Amino acid sequence: MDLSEKKIDSELKYCGVIVNVTLDHAELCDGSVVKREVVEHPGGVTILPVDDDGFCYCVRQYRYPIGKLMLEAPAGKLEKGENHRECAIRELSEETGFSADELTYLGPSCTSPGFSTEVLHIYLAQGLHAGASHPDEGEFLSVEKHHIDELVDMVMSGEIDDGKTIIAVLKTKRILEEKNSYDLFTITNCHHRYPML
Repeated sequence: MDLSEKKIDSELKYCGVIVNVTLDHAELCDGSVVKREVVEHPGGVTILPVDDDGFCYCVRQYRYPIGKLMLEAPAGKLEKGENHRECAIRELSEETGFSADELTYLGPSCTSPGFSTEVLHIYLAQGLHAGASHPDEGEFLSVEKHHIDELVDMVMSGEIDDGKTIIAVLKTKRILEEKNSYDLFTITNCHHRYPML
């Protein structure tokens, strides 16, 4: 059964600095017509920088719509036509000052698919090199250092409730566990084959 919905028309209701809002009419699979409110967003990136000891660098900033300070992985909006990997490199530098030898793509996240077109592309940054941060004008944040295990605990307790950060932390933890298991397996096999190592 085809469950897709066919757009009939679209009316721009609001044109903003970051988002546009449209009111659409869509035909459902049973032929009925419904209204769909759509927030058009250019998308963005989320980057979790992790050093060799498993410490992550997050930012704490005030989020006006929620009305509170939130601890988040560094993130930012895609510019028009910008490649999301290049955006990740730029935002990592702007918000934390870091550059990275290795960027691992952790996949996309549709933030609110019920009403928004926003897709965030999530990255893990490793092989970090420190530098000076340079946030955008009007962007105020502080950088905090937390071990990945501490971040996982904060996610599971609900202390971290930002969706993109939850995804970045849990995927990163899984990747680091798999890498550590592989490294341990390799070292064990090397010592078994070459006892003098």
